[in-house]
Amino acid sequence: MAVHIQIAEQVRKHREAQKQFLALDSQRERAIDLALDLAKANKLVETTEINRITEEMNQIAMKFQFPPRKLVTPEMIRNYINNK
Repeated sequence: MAVHIQIAEQVRKHREAQKQFLALDSQRERAIDLALDLAKANKLVETTEINRITEEMNQIAMKFQFPPRKLVTPEMIRNYINNK
């Protein structure tokens, strides 16, 4: 019976990590959208917040074998705008 309890706890932790990962992914997308808006307006683009969220996501990803996310540079943002 203890094995079933351990498995249930492991599944609960995995689901909680998924929820947290998806919430962070939404925050990251909003931060990227803000950076894109700044780049379109020819303003200074900062990726500090994007990468802070990304690092937090990647810590969860390593622990639960989720796909990691790439860190974002201001050049990546500008290239995306220029190629669009």
